Amino acid sequence: MSAALQSQAHHYDAALAQRTTLTVLFAGGGTGGHIFPALAVAEALLAMRPGVQARFLCSSRPLDAQILSAQRVAGAPAEFAAVPAQPFGLRPRAAIRFLASWGGAVRAGREEIRAARARGPVIVAAFGGFVAAPVVQAARAERVPTLMVNLDAIPGKANRWIARHASRVLTAAPAQGTSWTQIRPIVRSASVTDRTPAECRAACGLDASAPVLLITGGSQGAGSINAFMSAFVREHASAISGWQILHQTGKDGADEMRAAYAAAGVRASVTPFITAMGLAWGAADAAVGRAGAGTVAEAWANRVPTLFLPYPYHKDQHQKFNAMPLVSTGAAFLATDHIDASANMRDAGLLLASLLTNEQTQEGPRTKIRAALAALGPADGAATVATQILELAR
Repeated sequence: MSAALQSQAHHYDAALAQRTTLTVLFAGGGTGGHIFPALAVAEALLAMRPGVQARFLCSSRPLDAQILSAQRVAGAPAEFAAVPAQPFGLRPRAAIRFLASWGGAVRAGREEIRAARARGPVIVAAFGGFVAAPVVQAARAERVPTLMVNLDAIPGKANRWIARHASRVLTAAPAQGTSWTQIRPIVRSASVTDRTPAECRAACGLDASAPVLLITGGSQGAGSINAFMSAFVREHASAISGWQILHQTGKDGADEMRAAYAAAGVRASVTPFITAMGLAWGAADAAVGRAGAGTVAEAWANRVPTLFLPYPYHKDQHQKFNAMPLVSTGAAFLATDHIDASANMRDAGLLLASLLTNEQTQEGPRTKIRAALAALGPADGAATVATQILELAR
């Protein structure tokens, strides 16, 4: 074959390979709870099939762009685009916003699918919520296979609708009232670490030799948890003695928490948002947090004894049920968030004090909880979802 023909063949093969690239559109956003599991699956997928193109379709909320702009998948910046979707609500204004946005969000999803289809086959991986639903509708219109991953123990309206139209449905929590295939929790590789606790503490700017209590209200923080911790360090000085705190407050509350810890004489690193969550969990000897699917999964994966305070404003209390697989096996503590700090001190305060202090023997609560977490097995749901995506692509 001549050099010219070899060159033409090479360019033809390269063009063919480009046109046959599998693209997976990960749909979900509005909170980190939808985005981080999608990132975890994308990582696992690229590890199995390096040539796959991963693209994230998120909401137009600033938090989504903040999270995804800071992420890398397989060494490259995460590719993402905002879909002009709005959450469904029963109140008239919310319902009107949802209906007004639906058509534009579906069109945006179809445009993304068509652009990806120019390179080869397309799969939509829906991670729930108001962004995922119009993208799944776009996939229906474009006749593209869809895999749904449910993350909460009580599926929302969007997920129940998506499940009726998806090619495959998986759930990372025991989804009540469904027969969906359950998998283990989904956790990013960046949310765990093989570094020692001392190394993690030092990397987080903490004393490498002192135990750490991690406080996280999720990517957006939690005002009632912040208020609870302010009261706790005032009223349980003996329980917190010798400990240091790593606290993710959300965009509001960092200055107030720094002042509260300083007034109580507690060593603390306080920040609105923790980027290196693997180091934070690796540094932690105990934790207090919401019970979003991501937080529950990370506590499981890192085997950190955790007091869960589920988000109190959900009518279905699904965060409480997210935590139950751990709580029912002795692998976590659970308390009701009464919102009022003084009310929280009566039950959550006593549980946290017990978690921090009663560790004199091998029967101490933290030792027993770590053993129970180990018995649950690995948090390897991301690999399971990635495998299902590749099977669906075939």
